Amino acid sequence: MTDTELIGRLSNAFGPSGFEDDVVSVITEALEGFNHATDPMNNLYVSLNTNKGSRPIVMLDAHLDEVGFMVQYIAGNGLIGFVNLGGWIASNVPAHKVIIRNSKGEIIPGIITSRPPHFMTEAEKSSVPDFETMMIDVGARNREEVINLYGIQPGDPVAPDVRFETTRNGFLMGKAFDNRLGCYAIIETLRRLKDAELNVDVIGCFASQEEVGMRGAEVTGKVTRPDLAIVFEGSPSDDFLSDRDKAQGVLGNGTQIRHFDQSYVSNPKFIAYAKAIAEESGIRYQSAVRRRGSTDAGRIHISHKAVPVLVLGIPSRYVHTHYNYACPDDVEATISLAVESITRLSQESVSGLTQR
Repeated sequence: MTDTELIGRLSNAFGPSGFEDDVVSVITEALEGFNHATDPMNNLYVSLNTNKGSRPIVMLDAHLDEVGFMVQYIAGNGLIGFVNLGGWIASNVPAHKVIIRNSKGEIIPGIITSRPPHFMTEAEKSSVPDFETMMIDVGARNREEVINLYGIQPGDPVAPDVRFETTRNGFLMGKAFDNRLGCYAIIETLRRLKDAELNVDVIGCFASQEEVGMRGAEVTGKVTRPDLAIVFEGSPSDDFLSDRDKAQGVLGNGTQIRHFDQSYVSNPKFIAYAKAIAEESGIRYQSAVRRRGSTDAGRIHISHKAVPVLVLGIPSRYVHTHYNYACPDDVEATISLAVESITRLSQESVSGLTQR
């Protein structure tokens, strides 16, 4: 059963790229009793207590961070300039609520400015906004108030201000499903494997700074040195964009097995292995061939001695915006396929998957 309370805590956690501390705290609490370690980048490593250190290593990856912003400067009128942390589209940003975490750890709410139509020409109404002209308004009168009363400085991180909830039909709605749903998938996979008889060692790697260049996974792949890896991702759905026959990320159609994106060409043996298990076990899945986008697989598959990677996506609407939808059935299908795939691994099958 999907733990929506935990998903909500993960979704609500403050964690733009480079500022993932709150997310790490939620995860370590959820995985109390497991072996934990962190590194200077705030990557989190969680190992099964049953690992032996002499068996093939399966790495579970998901990134901790969400797309956000950082305070760049404070203008004399009290408005705050900012830069992006991750891939935003400018037209999706104005008139939304955000929260700034100042150096004292205080959370300051604000609004990304938008010009009222009363003060816009017809040409301005149809133009695309510019990030360099957008500002954050925290309700201050001037620069001194922002600095002295609100405690805000350049370098402070900014995140969308959204609270998790569920819809009438049971869908999940919140922020940062890319990739807090992937974080949840690792947590639940480790929980289900805790007492399982396995032929491999399993390490969950929660990577920082994916949204600004897959930087955390650059490190976790080198530290873990896996034989195989499963990457969990909150993947952008396209069921609201195209014909259902063309859509490859449909809410409710199961886990999304990714074959290709800008950073990664899948390992055909690992794909075939996962599909066979899904079909035998009655786990719903959908295949995705992506023209754009990337995941931590882009770094992991070329780390160490080259690593076969299986990317399992949880389709999520409107990723890289303030608000996302996802279906719990897809979350469950993703976890189930990961658990089944790991449980059935043997030394022989690992060797088969790692040889071409």
